[in-house]
Amino acid sequence: MNSINDYYVLSNGGKIPCIGFGTWKLPEADTTVDIIKTAIDCGYRHIDTAFMYGNEKSVGKAIRTCGLKRNELFVTSKLSNNSHGYEKTMKEFEMTMENLDIEYLDLYLIHWPRPLAIRDMWKEANEGTWKAFEELYKAGKIKAIGVSNFLETHLEALLETATVAPMVNQLELHPQFVQRDIVEYCKNHRIIVEAYSPLIRGDFSHPVLVETAKKYNKSVAQILLRWSIQHGFIPLPKASKRERIIENADIFDFQLSDEDIEAMKVLEAKGSIGSHPDTAPF
Repeated sequence: MNSINDYYVLSNGGKIPCIGFGTWKLPEADTTVDIIKTAIDCGYRHIDTAFMYGNEKSVGKAIRTCGLKRNELFVTSKLSNNSHGYEKTMKEFEMTMENLDIEYLDLYLIHWPRPLAIRDMWKEANEGTWKAFEELYKAGKIKAIGVSNFLETHLEALLETATVAPMVNQLELHPQFVQRDIVEYCKNHRIIVEAYSPLIRGDFSHPVLVETAKKYNKSVAQILLRWSIQHGFIPLPKASKRERIIENADIFDFQLSDEDIEAMKVLEAKGSIGSHPDTAPF
């Protein structure tokens, strides 16, 4: 990947931009509309939201009023934890599309594989959800379908009845939490990997990050995002200030050395900052 305009090719031949703009914790507000339009103005063409974020209306307004044609943007949303199963999935998808007020989704993901609402019947519920996903995909309402937070056991269960395999898996990925097994599984099954929380939620204090940033005359955030790019992940950074939005996209003019990446493995001792897909308390 050499620029923000580069992309990966999905298993169905579609294109997905190599970096996205995350909107987690951005409110349903005009400020969010402005932030997303700023990101688009700064070159981002990939916007990631979710029903659970509660900001789909603002995301949709930004998309509709940014001045670009719909097909120039890649838009993702995700099914919430209380809407697994065929009927509930169909109902919430319509709500998402009403919120966004756009013609189609580029990518729709199951947000979590085994939330509390379906913990004891997650396989059956996900089977129904995926049936709905496939129907929406085949009808052209969604250009690509995928999952989020799915480990190998969740994907294997889904693939037992799926007729269309997931094209994307969005995972917590950063130098503290590399998840090599599921990343390798996705690679072997032609599933593109996206990295959420690529900036470790702003934990920039570790000496190896500070020293690496000094070495390349970059910020720690840029080092972390470059790490994602070099691992073949699609990072989804979030920022609200224009200078940070620009900075997070300015990661294509340098290359971390193998030695730098090896040194950053010390961060793995700190581990995940999020929830485990099988035990998440929501």
